[in-house]
Amino acid sequence: LRERFPTWPEVAHARASSIEAAIRSGGLAKTKSARIRAILRDIEEETGILDLSFLADRSTADVLEYLMGFDGVGRKTAACVALFELGRDVVPVDTHVHRVVTRLGVVGMPKTPEETFDRLEEVAPAGRALSLHVNLIRLGREFCRPRTPGCDQCPLRGCCAYAAESGSGPQTGIQGG
Repeated sequence: LRERFPTWPEVAHARASSIEAAIRSGGLAKTKSARIRAILRDIEEETGILDLSFLADRSTADVLEYLMGFDGVGRKTAACVALFELGRDVVPVDTHVHRVVTRLGVVGMPKTPEETFDRLEEVAPAGRALSLHVNLIRLGREFCRPRTPGCDQCPLRGCCAYAAESGSGPQTGIQGG
């Protein structure tokens, strides 16, 4: 998206079909393109600028609430914007992050990514949200895959509850974090 449209005003005032073409590889491009454009236009209309700096003095909870007020923006998307655009210390939880931290045992056995988000907020080290998020996604893609986890190759197998329970990890060491 940013390669095709280097600035947010360019995105806000582009044809939806052009935005759609730029984000097609991410899936759901038709829906997402219309929502992105609408959100940008709403922010511009409300604030007079296409910049989220007006959120700088608000708490992270307020930032997430504001962003989730837009159609199509859930907690994960709001957390991604807060982390990547505003530099907030918040860990977005997608399916990879949910699966990995649940298998590791660091957040218990939450049933939903939303519940994982709440629990992860309590245990994530302060100031480490970006590296934690990126590394958990990488771990989930490379080792802790949904159907065929590569526990035997995983660098965290020694402290993973799932690996210990499945017999893939060592029988000693930290169990569940």
